[in-house]
Amino acid sequence: MITRGRFAVLTVLVSLPIVVFIAGVWGGFRINFSPSYPLGLWRIETIQRDVQIGDRVFICPPRNATFELARKRGYLRQGLCPGWLSPLIKTVVATSGHRVGVAASISIDGRDLPHSDLQAADGSGRSLPPYPGGVVPSGFLFLHSPFKGSYDSRYFGPILAKGVLGLATPILTFGP
Repeated sequence: MITRGRFAVLTVLVSLPIVVFIAGVWGGFRINFSPSYPLGLWRIETIQRDVQIGDRVFICPPRNATFELARKRGYLRQGLCPGWLSPLIKTVVATSGHRVGVAASISIDGRDLPHSDLQAADGSGRSLPPYPGGVVPSGFLFLHSPFKGSYDSRYFGPILAKGVLGLATPILTFGP
């Protein structure tokens, strides 16, 4: 026999994932579990202008072999983007026409990008080849996170700007 107290707890436990899903889809809220940016609750803020350097954005990764491998390796979680991938939180560090240099770290138009050292392997020792560098094509963004282990454009290169969902605004966060 289920008591009222147990029924209430059971109701909350069953309802919570549904509420979180609805808040995510219609409210633009996301929970960040990645150490690339502070952990916790974030909101996707509608952007009413072109994306600019310095913007921290939510962006859906494209459906391609690079991101399928990233999903299999655990760099990306399951989410509501095409291919059931989770959106990324990254900072825009270069836009169309900017030249990205790749050596031991990244440079943008000849200026070193802080906290952009390249890693030869991921945390599991698997090879992590870098993007070879070049000019960011029209309609693309080069994305970065200062977290040493971040999977960002250092490895996957520029990605289409049309995947931007909006600005990433922290609501209730903690950590790095």
